[in-house]
Amino acid sequence: MPQATQHNSDALEVIADLLPELEGDQLSSGPRFYDRLCEALCRLASLQRAGLMLYDEARKLVVPAGSHGVDPAQLEQIYGTLDETPIAQRALAEDRVIEVSDRLELHVPARYARFAGLTTLTCTPVSAAGRWLGVIFADRGGGRFQLTDEERQTMFAVGKAAALVATARLGVSEQLRARALSARLDLARELHDRVVQRLFGVSLALGADHELSPEERQRCVAEIQGALAEMREEIARPLAPPPLVTDTSLAGELQRLAGYYEQLSFEVEWEPRVEVPASLEPLAQTVLAEALRNCAKHAAATEVRIRIGSLDGAFVLEVQNDGVQGADGGRRGAGMGLRLSALQAIQLGGMVEFGPAEAGSWRVRLVAPLGGAEE
Repeated sequence: MPQATQHNSDALEVIADLLPELEGDQLSSGPRFYDRLCEALCRLASLQRAGLMLYDEARKLVVPAGSHGVDPAQLEQIYGTLDETPIAQRALAEDRVIEVSDRLELHVPARYARFAGLTTLTCTPVSAAGRWLGVIFADRGGGRFQLTDEERQTMFAVGKAAALVATARLGVSEQLRARALSARLDLARELHDRVVQRLFGVSLALGADHELSPEERQRCVAEIQGALAEMREEIARPLAPPPLVTDTSLAGELQRLAGYYEQLSFEVEWEPRVEVPASLEPLAQTVLAEALRNCAKHAAATEVRIRIGSLDGAFVLEVQNDGVQGADGGRRGAGMGLRLSALQAIQLGGMVEFGPAEAGSWRVRLVAPLGGAEE
């Protein structure tokens, strides 16, 4: 059998062996599958280390999803965006495995250019149907090397397998959210057809010029009571959309980001007995990451003060830095990420504020109900 055909056959065999692990509810155990997929990629392409990075919708970041041969503690500190990773842009745009050596700071964020002794780095696209989902970075333990065409084909096939699983998991999440939206539309229709119509009839009767007879008054009372009963029945439905889920917590994300932004001095005040509601975890993590990213990008800051607490039954996350947010008076400091977070906060019954604070500092503040949005 030709070598290229053998490589492709081996890759398909490995993928076929792994797919049964994802039957039914096991789609939620994607990280274990991704670890094994990275292990298979290393074995088939004679590589030693691999890390699979996927876009996290909840955190609005590209974060590790699986790995092999990499210290998990090191891997947890890695995250980034497509804009700052040219090698990933090329791999996804050209839909092929990219290999680079030397001057890695031109291809990956400078903070990772010397990660674990990298010399030659490969990048495999994880994409399907034109949808960019992530990439797989891999190398041979730090030494220089060159991939063969057969190894590239094998890695490409593994990337498509990762995309298949990532797409399936996204599909399940989107289906759940679509069902929740459909339920909300059904509620609005039911309220209009049953409750509003009753109340409209009562309003006509009460607005009439003549005095109501005892029978008419009793009929109005009955209609209002019926409308209230139907309203209670309708709003008892579980209509809250399933929250986005992250693989970490606000406390864990805070620890990771503090290690990443080494140039900043962190002062954290976490009010005793205040816990982050599960429904707010993704939003809180996103706001924290966006606030720190904007601080590093637009401000000449040396210190960041972070407060997590409560106020009048609401959860509060406040991030304040001591540097002016940009030379333009702060307009550039409010990036798209924070604006999207503000929209998400509104859906949860909260709000995100950002702008100049006292003494030339800049503040980002999330306030949201501790019990989640009201239905």
